[in-house]
Amino acid sequence: MFAFFSLLAGLMPNAILLIICRALMGVGGAVMWPAVLGLTYAILPAAKKGLAGGMILGVAGLGNAVGPLLGGWLTDVATWRLVFFINLPITAFAILVTVREVPESADPGAERGIDVPGITLLSGGAVSILYAFDLVRDGGFGRPLTIGLLVAGVALLAAFFVVERHQGEIALVPADVLRNRVFSACCVTVLLISAIFFSALLYLPQFLEVVLGFSALRAGAGLLPLMGAFALTSFAAGPLYNRLGPKLVVSAGVTFLAVGIFLLSGLDRGSAYGSLIPGLVVLGMGIGVFFSSVTTAAVTALDPSRASLAGGIVYMCQVAGGSIGLGLNTAIVLSADTLASGIRVAFRLDAALAVIGLGVSLWFVHAPRGPAGHAGAPPAHHRAHA
Repeated sequence: MFAFFSLLAGLMPNAILLIICRALMGVGGAVMWPAVLGLTYAILPAAKKGLAGGMILGVAGLGNAVGPLLGGWLTDVATWRLVFFINLPITAFAILVTVREVPESADPGAERGIDVPGITLLSGGAVSILYAFDLVRDGGFGRPLTIGLLVAGVALLAAFFVVERHQGEIALVPADVLRNRVFSACCVTVLLISAIFFSALLYLPQFLEVVLGFSALRAGAGLLPLMGAFALTSFAAGPLYNRLGPKLVVSAGVTFLAVGIFLLSGLDRGSAYGSLIPGLVVLGMGIGVFFSSVTTAAVTALDPSRASLAGGIVYMCQVAGGSIGLGLNTAIVLSADTLASGIRVAFRLDAALAVIGLGVSLWFVHAPRGPAGHAGAPPAHHRAHA
């Protein structure tokens, strides 16, 4: 699915059709990611769970480091369409390796229902809030339609949690999973923190291109300190997690994120690129340490049979928190007098959210107690690695 809509995206004649294809690429990515997490945690022994999260996020970090540079180069020397076409040989190789090497782990007796009410309420709530933020640039937060959409979005999200209690084993977030304090704390922390990563990936290249006058290729290269630190610390996070435990490592990652984005909030029209490097490196270290360790902490907080479910929920929190946080950041940036001043305020808001996330992490996140079947563990047949 990701490959097919990548091909179509590269062929699209206008922005609307391109955005539709990008959305459907996102559906493909959302199907892949939880399965990758679940399979990797299932393949490795319990003693290597920290390694699993570090390796997955480390490889993702390498891809994120190469992606902006390669995309900028393709855009400068040829056409942006190649950014999509290059996905085709990559996905073909991925499919070949998966079919040949990855063992099947589907459970024929697993629950196969789909939580349509939950999906509808969660999506409707997120879209309402995002659309409200989009309207801020036209009339501010005081516009009646904006207020109505924000209220509707919050109401739909509240209804989502009420409905989930009655959906049983097909719920997007089953009730027993929600009652697991460590898992819930990891998800709340991810919700608060994800805006930092999303906003940095959008607004740092814009600052480099619009304010500092970088080309697309130079802007991509300008992110290398961030992405390189992300990749390297992701690989290091696994051994650190096994040695120090989730509370310390997750909290350290959040601290790096808060400090990194705060350092970058000092940018202005007179900033030289060199002044951004310390913030880029610290932010990259935070991304690498945090996302790998919090994923491992969340997955290991639940029964091993729910590895894919746990990975999917964490990923859902990452995308939801990142999207809504990015929408709020965008509303702030568009309301500011200049791009630089808007980014500065938005990044400081992200730093404040990270401080709240640090409090949640320090208070609730800890290593799972007891044997593999953790508190609140369901019957082993529940959607195992579906």
